[in-house]
Amino acid sequence: MKKVLIITYYWPPSGGAGVQRWLKFVKYLREFGIEPIIYTPANPEIPVEDPSLASDVPADIEILQQPIWEPYHWYKKWVGVKSSEKINTGFLSESEKPKKTEKIGVWIRGNFFIPDARCFWIQPSIRFLTSYLSQNPVDAIISTGPPHSMHRIALGLKKNTGIPWIADFRDPWTNIDFYDQLMLTAWADRKHHKMELEVIQSADQIITVTDADARDFLSKGAKSAIQITNGFDDEFHSEVSLDDHFSLVHIGSIPPARNHKNLWLAIAELVKKEPSFKDHFQLKLIGKTDISVIKSVEENKITQNTQLISYLEHAKAIQMQQKAQVLLLLINDSKNAKAILTGKFFEYLAARRPILAIGPKEGEVAQILANTKAGLCVDFHDLSGITEALLHFYHQWRAEGQCAIPKAEIETYSRKKLTEKLSIIIHSMTK
Repeated sequence: MKKVLIITYYWPPSGGAGVQRWLKFVKYLREFGIEPIIYTPANPEIPVEDPSLASDVPADIEILQQPIWEPYHWYKKWVGVKSSEKINTGFLSESEKPKKTEKIGVWIRGNFFIPDARCFWIQPSIRFLTSYLSQNPVDAIISTGPPHSMHRIALGLKKNTGIPWIADFRDPWTNIDFYDQLMLTAWADRKHHKMELEVIQSADQIITVTDADARDFLSKGAKSAIQITNGFDDEFHSEVSLDDHFSLVHIGSIPPARNHKNLWLAIAELVKKEPSFKDHFQLKLIGKTDISVIKSVEENKITQNTQLISYLEHAKAIQMQQKAQVLLLLINDSKNAKAILTGKFFEYLAARRPILAIGPKEGEVAQILANTKAGLCVDFHDLSGITEALLHFYHQWRAEGQCAIPKAEIETYSRKKLTEKLSIIIHSMTK
């Protein structure tokens, strides 16, 4: 049995998207001859908690935890929020006007805490894990980010031990959609790029979620970069009753970059012009929603047709996906939009409900939807296209009592199949 040390910031009881990818890999690794050991903070600052995810953690797995110091205690004091409040990710704000202190906090975070606010955990972790590995050898080290401080820990271990290292990028580093919002000085920008290149060029293997990111890392000098997408768990699929109304359901957070004005305009026009649509339609936004999105819904007078639901534990969110008439996927309107493949998208596929994606028609999401025939992708700026897509699904619902269930070929995206692909990489590099 090969042993791998996995360095991850997010681990149950942490909830949200960040924990899913490696929790699911770990769930199946033993079936492919690999024993995972987890290294994670004992006291992380996590946006949401989901204790139900603990059921996916394999029995008797070794979990190493060390305390972490993060500057969020001081940040919360600075912006005037309670110490118990959670810090949202991705510039999502639930208040109408971000305070000036918040903007200053973002500037300080981007320019002084590099690569991120977990940077103070890097050196203590390298010392602890170097000592641990001298007594408990492993065949490979895996780091997953963001936060990219996890990669910096693995880089230090690589230098100290020479153990083969896989760096998994769930999201890109300097190419991430909100990088420009960090208000970086020229010095900080150079430091981010320098750190990124050192990680990319030092890792024995890079894994990314998208093919575009893999190509980008190869162009930056990676020894090897391979795409392993996110995926879905088969056992979550269960028989549930579909919503009896025409429901358009979005699961997950909606930051400002996903606030697509043409979608709300299209819904507003249909509510206004089609009385039956107004009576039958319900928009469900499940998860943390930026205040800009809520205001867009209000301004377009579709509040009565909108249901806002806060974070749900993962199993319940899966059930809501399976009940939906149509699943809504909002892709960030950003420079890397074509390369975005969220974990939620693959769980949407597993729900086998039609998907309406709002994003670039030449992107990776659009390509998979076309290949699997699991739904439609309409460009951000195509108001008439969005309206036509909504009417297509609505008329289908009126005629048949439900929207068509796609007969999609999606088995290659099962978590178990993807873990098998990962295991082949691990075994090949640890011969």
